[in-house]
Amino acid sequence: MKRAHWLMIPLLALAASTSSWAAGCPALLQGSLPELRGKEQIDLCQRYAGKPLVVINTASYCGFAPQFEGLETTYKAYHGQGLEMLGVPSNDFKQEDADAEKTAKVCYANYGVTFTMSKTQAVRGKDAIPLFVELARQSSAPKWNFYKYVVDRKGKVVGSFSSLTKPDDPAFTAAIEKAIASQP
Repeated sequence: MKRAHWLMIPLLALAASTSSWAAGCPALLQGSLPELRGKEQIDLCQRYAGKPLVVINTASYCGFAPQFEGLETTYKAYHGQGLEMLGVPSNDFKQEDADAEKTAKVCYANYGVTFTMSKTQAVRGKDAIPLFVELARQSSAPKWNFYKYVVDRKGKVVGSFSSLTKPDDPAFTAAIEKAIASQP
């Protein structure tokens, strides 16, 4: 019986630290999203807390979809410095397929995306998911596909960029570097 007691202490400590960690998570990172591939959930706090993050609302059939290539290049260039990237497909602008497998093909096969992608979500209006409600509160709601939000290590938006801003734009890169330099 004593042996089981000693095993319980680390488990209880882990549970306590996990719940206090989630409670201290920034508003932007509360909740989870379904992964584009598979059946797992992306726990936003667990995956991104304390890390610089770029969030993009995407659409497979948008004229800006070739930006996936530049976003992937940016992700690879800064991932070693801690940058994370999250793509959130949306049909809010009527340019996303209802079939998640087709969306995954566009992202992963056509454009070689390796950063995290969620299943299709609402990103604006009354049906917007909490992540995008908070992004809009801190900056502005996306006005089209491929809006890019740069978030610092504390969960604060340090820059938001329209669809017209390319991933190699110096202002976008500067915001990413600012987020990487931020302290948690």
